[in-house]
Amino acid sequence: MATTTEVADFARNVGGDSVELHQILKPNVDPHDYEPSPLDIQAIAEADVIVKNGVGLEKWLDPVIQAAGFEGTVVDASRSVRIRAGADSDDPAGDPHIWHDPRNAEIMATNIMTGFAEADPTDRPIYQSNLSAYAAELRELDAEIAEKIESIPADRRKLVTNHDAFGYYIERYKLTFVGSIIPSFDTSAELSARQIADLSAKIKAAGVTAVFSEASLPPKTADAIGRETGVKVVAGEDSLYVDTLGPEGSAGATYLQMEKHNTDTIVNALKEPVK
Repeated sequence: MATTTEVADFARNVGGDSVELHQILKPNVDPHDYEPSPLDIQAIAEADVIVKNGVGLEKWLDPVIQAAGFEGTVVDASRSVRIRAGADSDDPAGDPHIWHDPRNAEIMATNIMTGFAEADPTDRPIYQSNLSAYAAELRELDAEIAEKIESIPADRRKLVTNHDAFGYYIERYKLTFVGSIIPSFDTSAELSARQIADLSAKIKAAGVTAVFSEASLPPKTADAIGRETGVKVVAGEDSLYVDTLGPEGSAGATYLQMEKHNTDTIVNALKEPVK
């Protein structure tokens, strides 16, 4: 049993054919305000292992586990990840978007492997082998992203995103965070007219060349800021995958695809000549 689309993808790569995986959150469903269904409670009751992102992302999970009477293994994929506090959030758990640094993704996959191996010692060598292969792909991804970000002129490596979810990515690849359209880790937060005006002023002062919305959210506020600042807005299905992977066949259907797509989208937009 895996909660979010990201940890489900990690679990799928680590478990392979040795696990039967049920994924609670579907593609393009926001984990911040998810409400579990009766089928989720039933599936949790029948599970041997539950894999969660942690860092307070699944606020709904503990009550569901209790209601389901689950007594199996809970794997917190965030264990041993260095958690960002975040300047604009009052959430004591910190920034939950840990997967946007591939090095953290490797830690998460390792935690999942450990949990699977403890629950199923017989197949431990299979889980270890699967993890080794997937970790190699994650390290290759990390190097590829770093190289692509380096191709952006230094004075253009400035990011404005839909909500404050790219902190780990920004720290890893040394981008400058100018601001977010929703000044929170949580997509359900609302933006005041004053905050929109303040962000627009920051964008103009910093010489930002693009504003990025999310593939799973409407770009209404991003479009308004784009009109106010005259800056390009990257929105729609080809914009960034942030809290959730995309559906099968999309550019963000897996974690590896998502991070490559996000990087290509950021690089292409920030390198584009200003008109």
